Amino acid sequence: MKPRAFVPEKLDLAAFARDGASLDGEWPAATLERLADFGAPESPAEAWPAVRWSLHGEIRQPKGGAAQVWLHLAAQAHVALTCQRCLQPVEEALEVDRWIRFVDTEAEAAALDADSDDDVLALPRHLDARELIEDELLLALPLVPRHEACPEPLVHQDEAGAAEVEEERPNPFAKLAALKRGGSA
Repeated sequence: MKPRAFVPEKLDLAAFARDGASLDGEWPAATLERLADFGAPESPAEAWPAVRWSLHGEIRQPKGGAAQVWLHLAAQAHVALTCQRCLQPVEEALEVDRWIRFVDTEAEAAALDADSDDDVLALPRHLDARELIEDELLLALPLVPRHEACPEPLVHQDEAGAAEVEEERPNPFAKLAALKRGGSA
């Protein structure tokens, strides 16, 4: 019998798990548009290395329970984000390695996800693995991207420079007082 061909963008997850199948590949980072939107403007996603990923499905049969559909997802990406200290691009390595259990309904997924350390999702008719991988990479993004040590020192306005700026600008209340006295400003 000829093995089934699985397509990551329209994956029949139940059959994928029953067959114990695996898929892997690479996608250009720019094709993951939501991830690319987080990039630094100076370093577009077209310049990032390709996103590598792999999927493996399996059926687990717990004692005294129904068969369970599981998916192992692994993905690696290198992205350039904006450092929140110096506002320059900072490269971040993202890595995801996760097992996800799939159940029949959304309600069952919500109940099990709340009570379990495992990630639990409702089993779709067809899974878009590209979307799931992108979701997991987005969750792996750092909350505050920043360099360990910024490559350029931050520009601070020294106190003398700030005082000079204040002297150049006339005090609006002094102008108002001069107008009230009948003089010109």
